[in-house]
Amino acid sequence: MAFKQSVQKYSGKISEVELGTGEKAIKLGGEHVLPFYSFDGDTGNKPSIGVEILDIYPDSWIESYQEMYKEVANDTVEWAKYVESNSGADFICLKFDGADPNGLDKSPEECAEVAKKVAESVSLPLVISGTGNHDKDAKLFEKVAEALDGYNTLMMSAVEDNYKAVGASAGMAYNQKVGAESSVDINLAKQMNVLLTQLGVKGEKIVMNIGCSAVGYGYEYVASTMDRIRLAAFGQNDKSLQMPIITPVAFEIGHVKEAIAPVDDEPTWGCPEKRTIAMEVSTAASCLVGGSNAVILRHPESIKTIKELVSALV
Repeated sequence: MAFKQSVQKYSGKISEVELGTGEKAIKLGGEHVLPFYSFDGDTGNKPSIGVEILDIYPDSWIESYQEMYKEVANDTVEWAKYVESNSGADFICLKFDGADPNGLDKSPEECAEVAKKVAESVSLPLVISGTGNHDKDAKLFEKVAEALDGYNTLMMSAVEDNYKAVGASAGMAYNQKVGAESSVDINLAKQMNVLLTQLGVKGEKIVMNIGCSAVGYGYEYVASTMDRIRLAAFGQNDKSLQMPIITPVAFEIGHVKEAIAPVDDEPTWGCPEKRTIAMEVSTAASCLVGGSNAVILRHPESIKTIKELVSALV
């Protein structure tokens, strides 16, 4: 008897969200099936890989990463131009660590000026990340969204404490895309999407940031949450969960001991740079096969490896 492969059909579909403009614009989502399940149906747009840069010198990064960008890291515009030309990334994530109230506390206006200069200097789509201080981020995203009007960027992220301000300014007033951030819980992810859509942000302007952890740091919770979100979106046709997912992997890897511990502290663990790349790659690969449509990394070698993986699977 000839083998007849069974096909899993779903009624749901992930919405398609476009970032950027022109030839370098990217589309996230659009799939009808689980990640890379091309044998079941349309897998939508190929996952996108982003690279993280900062608005200040990356003093908190490991020495080898600082060395890699030492010629450009003091100038955010030059840094952006460098990674566009050399990293192979599909988009740039500009993280405003300099706006942190516990650090340099740069003003939203100053940050907006930097963001505008970066947008004018590169053609890759931009994702804007804040400080993690919800009050400051609300003001920051408002000014940056205004400065980047017309560049079709993603403001990452809106949380329960500031979604009204972020959603109203970025998602409605200036027609940007909005990241809906939650903490590795399907109900919280759904709640953020519902809150934003009730506010007036269209579903096709929302990208979910459901949270992440480095592999070995409770990643099974991330995996099970992604599974539940995608199965609800496809199998139950739950429209409140049919948004693409972006995962800032680099934000997590950059502070775990197993990745960044110096050789002097852990001589048997080997090179910190190689460890960090390995953790970036393993975490990013896990996120992509679990349902993430985009990941954010730091090292060009990580980006190269993950792009090769994606090309082999799509």
